[in-house]
Amino acid sequence: MPALDDPQTRAALAALRVGALRWLGGGVVAVVLGALLTVAAVRIARDSGEPLPGVGLAVVALVFGGLAAAVVGLGSLLRARRWTAALSGTSWRLGRLRVAGAAALAIEPLGFDELSDVPLRVQLLSTAVWRTRAVQRLAEATVSYAPVSAREWVLTADGAGTVFGARTAGRKR
Repeated sequence: MPALDDPQTRAALAALRVGALRWLGGGVVAVVLGALLTVAAVRIARDSGEPLPGVGLAVVALVFGGLAAAVVGLGSLLRARRWTAALSGTSWRLGRLRVAGAAALAIEPLGFDELSDVPLRVQLLSTAVWRTRAVQRLAEATVSYAPVSAREWVLTADGAGTVFGARTAGRKR
């Protein structure tokens, strides 16, 4: 059964898209506010003859911060779209999640034999502290995981409410 047929998967991907839209919308609003603040500051300075202190810095912060947030939101939307397409053609696998570090994880498939099997070692894609902690709270839990590309995986757990992206960890030399 394709992973996308699972109602929890659809809900988790929808939550991911909503978060992405929040970032994108917030970024656009910040850029618009920066433009409006610029227009207002120019009018006030022209009418009063005196510049407004600190307005330039506020405009720069709003515009650059807004652009950064919009890029993050757009990237997240594209990732959610790519993951949705990939999950329509693959099924979930079950395994036990082991946390090896802040964002370093190992997934042991059900039936894992410590003497002969090798766990799937992945690194979280997100650097957001709250997402990292949410995954760390899943330590030793049974998770669902699926490949979305040759080196990228998506994982979730019952009740997580979202999906987490991870990339196959490189070998340490």
